[in-house]
Amino acid sequence: MTSIMTNSAALSALDTLRSINKSLDSTQGSISSGYRVEDASDNAAYWSIATTMRSDNKSLGAVQDALGLGAAKTDTAYTGMEAAIDVVSEIKSKLVAAREPGVDKDKINKELTELKSQLASVAESASFNGENWLYNDSTTAVGTKEMVGSFVRDSDGNVAVETLSFDASTSVLIDDDDATRGLLTKDYEVEIATGTTTTTVTYFLITSASTGASGSVVELTDSSTDIEVDGMISAVDAMLTDMTDAAATLGATKSRIEMQDEFVADLMDVIDTGVGRLVDADMNEESTKLKALQTQQQLGIQALSIANSNSDNILSLFR
Repeated sequence: MTSIMTNSAALSALDTLRSINKSLDSTQGSISSGYRVEDASDNAAYWSIATTMRSDNKSLGAVQDALGLGAAKTDTAYTGMEAAIDVVSEIKSKLVAAREPGVDKDKINKELTELKSQLASVAESASFNGENWLYNDSTTAVGTKEMVGSFVRDSDGNVAVETLSFDASTSVLIDDDDATRGLLTKDYEVEIATGTTTTTVTYFLITSASTGASGSVVELTDSSTDIEVDGMISAVDAMLTDMTDAAATLGATKSRIEMQDEFVADLMDVIDTGVGRLVDADMNEESTKLKALQTQQQLGIQALSIANSNSDNILSLFR
């Protein structure tokens, strides 16, 4: 039946054209934005996952910044400890030189005084962002330092921030509030063999502004005996052992931070890639789809034009 009131062919062609235009709009949106899932309405599940992972990636970016700050603090302390070890090694060599008969111990002591001043300068200047792990003048002991290390989300969706820690009390060289807390200000008790007997002596290297050390300061005079010099050498050697252990721990912490920083950077890249697989548009596919839809649109317009022309054909029946 042919009707001039209802053009079924035109309605069908119009419906097809609407569907093509809708798909064309979606494809053009994907091409312009670069996403095939830009809003929750595109794919609620993928959009939700992508939004959560993008948020986590921002948190990992903050973790990376915190790791950089932790690395700077550790590097500063490690650099200061290395410099201090070099100075204490020099002090040890000067004491060994003082063991030589006939040497001017008073002149050597002047060198020791300058080296001690250098140690104090190194310890006090090894500060970053107001934190110093080598020097303390506060009534509160330098304790464990925690640095943000990672951001974790478990299988239940719970999140947590994990930290890296370093016991800075093991690296304090000079403590002006409590001499017993500093590697260079506390007492070192050593045993010196004197013939068939053993003598116990106690020395510290740098005089603290506080009390606490009860031994003798490592200091030479022209009247210093060989036994006293031997005791000083042994005490300084013990200090070097403790400083080396502290430097090794600092170095291990520094290495751990660097590895964690690299891991976080790689993890952020992997998350970005994973999110991209979920929501990014395949531009090759979308461009091909766009060309096909544009062709379909043109054909749809022609089909609608043909359907509308059917009404014109009815006029010929009345001529």
